Amino acid sequence: MGSELTLWVRDVEVPVLTGIYSEETGRPQPLRISVEATLDAQPAYGPDTPLAASRNYLDLKGAITAISTDGVHYTLVESVADTIIRRLLALDPRISAVEVEVHKLAISEAGEAIGITLKRTRG
Repeated sequence: MGSELTLWVRDVEVPVLTGIYSEETGRPQPLRISVEATLDAQPAYGPDTPLAASRNYLDLKGAITAISTDGVHYTLVESVADTIIRRLLALDPRISAVEVEVHKLAISEAGEAIGITLKRTRG
């Protein structure tokens, strides 16, 4: 019986060039992005377990923040999520799955959450 470790970074707000309508193109929109990455868990984690037994959370956050500085216009937020997923899967072969949630903050009128969730597994 195996076990999994899921690392996550939630609710990172970044400005991203995204959108399909003329009023959306050419200027960044605020997105709130959360990422979960799953890998096989070690049999045990003791007080002196090294970081190499896991993954640095900052790698997940870096995959999110890179979206706001890459200069690419993403027509769909699905493309934003897919780019983050591909970056993380390429980063570490131990990562078996990545899930990205993207909230479009600019179209929220009453504080509701509007967006997508995309999950991809290795293989």
